[in-house]
Amino acid sequence: MNLLPFEEDIILENDLVKLRPLTAEDIQYLLPFAINEPTLWQFSLLDAGSKKNMQHYLANALAKRLADDSYPFIVYDKVKGKYAGSTRFYDYQKTHNTVLLGYTWYGKEFQGTHVNKNCKFLLLQYAFETLGIERVEFRSDYKNERSIVAMKSIGCTVEGVLRSNCAAHDDGRRDSIILSILKDEWVSEKKALLYSKL
Repeated sequence: MNLLPFEEDIILENDLVKLRPLTAEDIQYLLPFAINEPTLWQFSLLDAGSKKNMQHYLANALAKRLADDSYPFIVYDKVKGKYAGSTRFYDYQKTHNTVLLGYTWYGKEFQGTHVNKNCKFLLLQYAFETLGIERVEFRSDYKNERSIVAMKSIGCTVEGVLRSNCAAHDDGRRDSIILSILKDEWVSEKKALLYSKL
């Protein structure tokens, strides 16, 4: 890849979760979420709440990887022995050495469990300690209270709100809340704090 600092397939794992590169074949694992849990995408920029929409969601994620814009993962919960959802790095800025972490969603049975904090720990550790990223940014619909609470719980700092900054999948517009973690914060305190919550 030319723009993203990812030269090969990335597999991140610990005893509880495993993240591996998303592939076209993963439709078999993600489709049940689209069919059975359509409300998962209430606040998402891309609605994956049907077979057709999930196919589009997956194709879009893979196309963005090929275009050096994103690096999507599928998430596997080792405790339950099931695929839990997806997440990705995106919008890497080489000049500024920053990246966004998002497009994160998990099936309802995985929400509020060990999955999110373990995934975020592995992703942040990789971003800061392997890639040497200086700033990891997070964004969410300002109305998505569950997501905002989850981001704060892993140590993110709220920076502000971008008003009407992007189109929503329901043909409206959304305000986006911006949060971040900086490399020096990760090293000095955030890593240990998040690790203590795993």
